Parts: sequence; C-alpha cells; structure tokens
Amino acid sequence: MKYSQWIGLAATIGVVIACYLPWIEIASLPAILTGMDGQGTNLGKPGKLHIIFCVPAFVLFLLPLVWAKRINWFFCAMGLAWAVRNFLIYARCEMGTCPERRYGIYLVLIGSVVMLVAALFPDMKIADKEKKPS
Repeated sequence: MKYSQWIGLAATIGVVIACYLPWIEIASLPAILTGMDGQGTNLGKPGKLHIIFCVPAFVLFLLPLVWAKRINWFFCAMGLAWAVRNFLIYARCEMGTCPERRYGIYLVLIGSVVMLVAALFPDMKIADKEKKPS
C-alpha cells in the first residue's frame, strides 16, 4: 500500500484523540464515560494503555526499517486486542442496566483495526540483490 505509513500515523493520532471522547453513557448513573475517566465505576482508565501502545506504534510507523515494521505488528495487534476487550467490557449490560454506546468507543475500535492493517502492509522499498556471474 502506497500510503500505509501515513494512514497508520493518522489512525494512531485518531485512537489517542478517541480515548478522550465519550465512550458510553449510563442512564442509571448519570455519567458519560471516556477512556480516561471512569466516573464512579470500577472500569478504570483503559485509554492509558491505548496511548502506551500508540506512542511506539507512531514512532515505528515513521522508521523506514524492516525490523521497525515487524515490531510495529506487535504494538498494533496488542492495541486491537485491547480495543476489542474494552468494547466488550464497556458495552455490556450489568444488572439490568445497558449503557448507550457513544462514538468514541467505535472510533477506538475502527482506528485500531486501521492501525493493524497499515502495519501489515507497509510501503517498503527492498533492494534486489542479484548475484553477478564470476
């Protein structure tokens, strides 16, 4: 993919921004939760780990080295796994109360998928080493 590096960089920035956007709204507890604010729940701050995965991924998207692209797979795959985990835990119904999903949790999930796809298809120029006849 020709623009995979730039798409991956944009996706990492998008995931970090989406951690601060509304993820869910709980009607019984008048609160709108984000990835960085749990407001009276025991859900914690899962956005911090998203940021921890996105910062090295951002740097590795910038480096034009083969080993950097391979290590980036790890960070992007872990970020996607964490996003799926958060989507399942944050959006579940508990004790008859179902939260309303907001756009932030969808943006984190979509951004993590885009990051992984961009990491799997890097734009690398590999020099062809031909043997010269002796």
